[in-house]
Amino acid sequence: MNYGIVTRVLGSLLIVEAVLMLPSYLIAVSNQGPDRMPFLITILLTAIIGGLMTRRKTVQSSIGAKEGLAIVALGWVFASIMGALPLHLTGVTNNYIDAFFEIVSGFTTTGATILKEIERLPQGILFWRSFTHWIGGMGILVFTLALMPALGIGGFQIFKAESPGPMAGKIAPRLRDTAKILYITYVTITLAEVILLSIGGMGVYESFIHTFGTVGTGGFSNRNGSIGDFDSTYIHMVIGFFMVASGVNFSLYYSFFRGKSTELFKDEEFRLYIKIIVIATLAIAIDLWMVSYHNVGYSLRDSFFQVASIITTTGYSTADFDLWPTFSKGILLILMFVGASAGSTGGGMKVIRILVMMKLVKREVGKLYHPRAVIPVKINNKVISNETVARINSFLALYLLLFLFSTLLVSFEQVDLITAASAVAATLGNIGPGLELVGPEQNYAFFSWPIKLWLSFLMLLGRLELFTIIALIAPKNWRIDV
Repeated sequence: MNYGIVTRVLGSLLIVEAVLMLPSYLIAVSNQGPDRMPFLITILLTAIIGGLMTRRKTVQSSIGAKEGLAIVALGWVFASIMGALPLHLTGVTNNYIDAFFEIVSGFTTTGATILKEIERLPQGILFWRSFTHWIGGMGILVFTLALMPALGIGGFQIFKAESPGPMAGKIAPRLRDTAKILYITYVTITLAEVILLSIGGMGVYESFIHTFGTVGTGGFSNRNGSIGDFDSTYIHMVIGFFMVASGVNFSLYYSFFRGKSTELFKDEEFRLYIKIIVIATLAIAIDLWMVSYHNVGYSLRDSFFQVASIITTTGYSTADFDLWPTFSKGILLILMFVGASAGSTGGGMKVIRILVMMKLVKREVGKLYHPRAVIPVKINNKVISNETVARINSFLALYLLLFLFSTLLVSFEQVDLITAASAVAATLGNIGPGLELVGPEQNYAFFSWPIKLWLSFLMLLGRLELFTIIALIAPKNWRIDV
């Protein structure tokens, strides 16, 4: 392990984080809020620590696989440790672990919260916790690569370890150009939503808050009732549309903007993603219309919004879906595992893995009739290597084992099984709200501090695709390379 380059890059990351806290500090100053000094202290402390770390000398400046894994895993942990300080120093949380849970939830775009009476919190704090969604949505290390060209040397290992999905690829030949293209797309979508929400009557401050939560698929709001507090079908539909858009592989947008619009509709993952949303929306709408709502329009509106929110792992709500019929809640629980597309800001297992799994089942059925046939697995007419298929199978198996083990662990809190299972599914899948005691009208404050730390660990595992952190934990990876 080349500790020198790892330390230097992590130091640069902390400096970037300190800069990213400045808008929240300025909002705190403009409102003369109690969060002014906590932000100033955190910014200075983060910048000083980062500056000292960047002074670490190293003989070799290239970043290998082990260094990439260490930088990504530790980078998210360090960013969360420092990012939690303003919440704790302001007194928003009762203890530091609660603040850490909240910010890990922010950076991983989970949206699970331990906070109550959100509307009473200082505006700087509310802006910061939502801004962490936007930073973490595309990837905090990818953001660093986009801003600091010097880190481009060997930086693909960072990009690969942080990118969501089983296959990471560069859009442009140079990594920093790929990072810039992704962020130009990200910023464009962000500004488009802010403008549309402002047109709909939402204030500029709240437009940014909810856009960060939408585009980053995080779900933090500055309202106790989330999006349901806005009695506007227009606002609900705008946010619903952008949630779906943010769950699409961002590389497809680059092709679309270059005039290759057909690639978007030819992509098998995109087509399956849209089909799942349409089928789930119609199924839940029919169930709501027959059992609860008795109004087709409202049934379709709330069904679409909640399906979009859950499959993209955003976690916003316009209604307390924990009160919906069991059939509808069952569909939402399944969508918690499915997740959004690879290469998007969404979490979950990813649609591409579901697609590959379906093709594997189809292949095995075909082999029953033709045992000697060689049937390759293809996505978009490209053969998926056996190594990628094995990696996907390993991921799905590990995901299931983690879910089962963690559900048993959380059940020690003497909560019901639905609460325990949905809390794990919601944190491991980076969704936020679950069912029963962690439903959309509830929060995670009642859990003990060890469970909060474990759920924070699950959020990081889910955001970094499991293997990044698990590979880092392996002792052999910490051997110093001479």
